[in-house]
Amino acid sequence: MAITTPGVVPASVLVTGHTPGWLTTFARFARRTRYEDLPEEVVARTRLVILDCIGAMLAGRREPEVAEAERRLGRTGRSGSKLLRAFLGGTAGTMLEIDEGNQYARGHPGIHVVPAVLALAADRKVTGASAILATALGYEIGARIGIASKLRVTMHPHGTWGTVGAALAVARLRGAGAGEIAETINVASSLGLTTSRRTMLEGATVRNTYAGFSNMLGIMAHDLVRSGFTGEVDGVGSVYGGIAADDWRPEEMVRDLGTRWEIARNYFKRHAACRYNHGALDALARIVAEAGGRLDPEAIRAIEVKTYVWAAQLDHPEPASMLAAKFSMPFSLATFIVNGGATLDAFRDPAREDAVTRALARRVRVDEDPALTAMLPGLRPARVTVTLTDGRVFTAEALTNKGDTEDPYAATEVEAKFMEVAAPAIGTDAAGAVARAVLGLDKAATLGGILELIDMK
Repeated sequence: MAITTPGVVPASVLVTGHTPGWLTTFARFARRTRYEDLPEEVVARTRLVILDCIGAMLAGRREPEVAEAERRLGRTGRSGSKLLRAFLGGTAGTMLEIDEGNQYARGHPGIHVVPAVLALAADRKVTGASAILATALGYEIGARIGIASKLRVTMHPHGTWGTVGAALAVARLRGAGAGEIAETINVASSLGLTTSRRTMLEGATVRNTYAGFSNMLGIMAHDLVRSGFTGEVDGVGSVYGGIAADDWRPEEMVRDLGTRWEIARNYFKRHAACRYNHGALDALARIVAEAGGRLDPEAIRAIEVKTYVWAAQLDHPEPASMLAAKFSMPFSLATFIVNGGATLDAFRDPAREDAVTRALARRVRVDEDPALTAMLPGLRPARVTVTLTDGRVFTAEALTNKGDTEDPYAATEVEAKFMEVAAPAIGTDAAGAVARAVLGLDKAATLGGILELIDMK
């Protein structure tokens, strides 16, 4: 009987039948790289990424869904397993849409790796230096898969290549050899989720679990390899070359490897909303400043936004939940004006149900400008025009998001953000102690003190 549909076989396997060259190179690189080999810029940025992720986790853990999930599934502390700690950490870290990301990978590598590293550190002695190294390496492979492939437009990037990132970080922390690292990458590549992009548009909060599953499955992937399970010869090429994504360019997995670190090209967020909104929010902030520091929402006739294609999709003016509000450009701009910023509270139910904010959101129009779309991925442009009822018109444009590699936040601003989101969760003194410990992480003999403060030990 003839086979009518051939299987998806990566080009590297068709040609050689062996492990692809990029995977061998990357696995050897991950095995031989020591903490001492990391450039200072990478060490400094990785500390900030870990701090940012912990802040997002602490703030997100206070959300009722996370608290109830922890009650039902079991505690994340001493009585909880490393798998549960990793799952709840990744889930909490994405609840409020404030975690860092990488524009070139088109996703959030950090929150897919850091909870797994912390969960493993709770069960074994992990030095601060080894945690930094594992995080940087896990971030690197996850981000590079995102760069080397084009994820299907119907999929959400959370819960996909981040699983490979978590698995590599875990394997490196456990001292795996190059062959074991390669096998772990292949096994983890098959464990990504079938994520739906519509979850973010509809505000379906199952989306917030995607990163949680990546952290959990990343740990499991390495456990499975040590149990004797095997993966495809080129699992990443199969999955990201024709199943979850296409346009697979394996050369990107090793281009400038060791000299260009993706974690050093990341971005941090201050607006508590989808990053696609940030350019417009930055432009609106300039308009508010030009108007004297405040705009009366009832004196605004209309707001028009021209932006790139992905941001233009976020045009629903009446979001039905907090998550949907964070993915609504009209609501994000309206709540910024009414509440003086796109803060955590500006997207909660009281703000979302405010009649003035809802009415203003309905007066926001969002359209794609193909010329702005053409500037992706290096730039994330938006042009905002505010027309007042008295006839005055204000216009401002942002080519990049504040916090991007091209316009980065200072380290002190990232630290200030951590305090803003973490202090309400664990108290100002404890948050300050966590910040100091993470910023001095490279000198720490263990992560025990940090884990105690954030209740993961």
